Amino acid sequence: MEEVKAEIAKIIYDALGNEQVSLEEIESKIEKPKDKKNGDFAYPCFNLSKVLRNSPINIANDLQSKIILNNSLSKVEALNGFLNFYLNSENIVNDVLTEIVNKGQNYGKSEEGKGINIIVEYSSPNIAKPFHLGHFRNTVLGKALYDLYEELGYNVIGINHLGDWGRQFGILIEGYRRFKDEYNLEENPLQALSDIYTRINQLAKQDESIIDIARENFKKLENGDEELLKLWKSFREISLKEYNRIYEILGSKFDSFNGEAFYNDKMQEVIDILDKKGVLKDSQGAKIVEVGDNMPPCIILKSDGTTIYATRDLAAILYRARTYDFTKCIYITATEQILHFKQVFEAAKYLVDEKYQKGLVHVSYGMIRLKTGKMSTREGNVVYINDLIEEAIKKSKDIILNKNPNIENIDTVSKQIGVGALIFNYLKSGKNKDIIFDIDETLRFDGETGPYVQYTYVRTRSILEKVGFNIEKIDISKIDLSVLNTVQEVELIKSLEKFKSIIQKAANDYEPSVLARYLIDVATLFSRFYNECSVANVEDENLKLARCILVYSTSIVIKKGLGILGIDCPEKM
Repeated sequence: MEEVKAEIAKIIYDALGNEQVSLEEIESKIEKPKDKKNGDFAYPCFNLSKVLRNSPINIANDLQSKIILNNSLSKVEALNGFLNFYLNSENIVNDVLTEIVNKGQNYGKSEEGKGINIIVEYSSPNIAKPFHLGHFRNTVLGKALYDLYEELGYNVIGINHLGDWGRQFGILIEGYRRFKDEYNLEENPLQALSDIYTRINQLAKQDESIIDIARENFKKLENGDEELLKLWKSFREISLKEYNRIYEILGSKFDSFNGEAFYNDKMQEVIDILDKKGVLKDSQGAKIVEVGDNMPPCIILKSDGTTIYATRDLAAILYRARTYDFTKCIYITATEQILHFKQVFEAAKYLVDEKYQKGLVHVSYGMIRLKTGKMSTREGNVVYINDLIEEAIKKSKDIILNKNPNIENIDTVSKQIGVGALIFNYLKSGKNKDIIFDIDETLRFDGETGPYVQYTYVRTRSILEKVGFNIEKIDISKIDLSVLNTVQEVELIKSLEKFKSIIQKAANDYEPSVLARYLIDVATLFSRFYNECSVANVEDENLKLARCILVYSTSIVIKKGLGILGIDCPEKM
């Protein structure tokens, strides 16, 4: 409907007859009213007051009398300083459904990003620890953003910046030395490493000498101690094997697993560049870069000469600019790291060209907390995603079998529903909203949930199967779609038309919840249509085919939308 928006702008521009307001400025102000009673598009006349020296209400009334509508519009109405435009529903019905049928699963795709590189850095767990809920939210958010940009035609590079370096490995190595014989490292090695890490941290609270030993271990690791490096590599391999199993379930895509360790030999160049440019300063023995009056300085080297996260992140920015020539480099981490990335992005202006520095984007998300408080691996109070996925699949299986005992492929369907329920639950909320984890709420099978949207898709397929509808045998040009004129039909079609702009908005706002909430709306509108407009029991063959095409089009949008969010649609449930 961008074409219609441009048409409306031209109509207003012609009616104004005043070149003080540009066509582009008019088009940028056109919006979609929240209340459907106020039309399909609205233009606020408030910005014209200074130019025309009149009130918005008078301007709107005057413009209404001068506007000449085209065939795309049925009427224009002046209301409280707004010009409300109503689309010709017959044109909408025909244009939208014809486009969906012709494009199929390509409906919603765009080539706006052709030839443009966008990096999405997401998931990025600390190795030697099982996936928990915090990793899960990061991973599904990143995967959705990856797919949104891919849908818009961008060349997307997924990077998993593993937390595979740092002093925590010094303490893990010490725990491994002390306790390895007490754990089964063959059966569940990642869980064993996590338990060892928790145990050694608890012991360190009672014996401070353990921290000194851990520091020494990490120092040896940094200096290339062969025995410790071999042990560290085994931790990394164990972790990646388990993580990739989870990523396969979630459909995550990564082009690089270069983590913090990858940048060990690339940090000196960062330090040298900053020093050469005269921005590296001494501060109580540390080396810092000033990043503005409103922020603490960005520490590059600590007083003991060691590097920190910021140093490695700056090395990564320099490497990625050279390697990927990115337009955007999007970092997905919790809100706790907002200040860190503000400091790093500001310091990056001394390392890379302005176009790269301006393309750095931090997408933060709220925390997932237990009812008992914040999760902590050190304290051992976490919910592991592997356990949660297994529980979700089991509960889904019980519910499905209770409703349909004879369903085929129950294991596959249970997995689609269970995993989909988890993903949708964490994507339907705004990304910056903190979530209190509640297993029962997560796995509800009614209301605003993933299974509800999935079930709507299954219902569309069931209807089409019942009437024997085959889109391959349909010539849509020979079907009179204007018979779809009830309120329920037109509102559903209008919602399907929004799909392309929803994808655009979700990507622009880095907010997959925009798409998730939209799919709930589509499912709700379809339910109203289904309840009011019969498909199978219609004698008029043209009306039956037209409604089948509407059902088919709904199935395309729901399946495509859920797929972008990383959720599979079962054909039956």
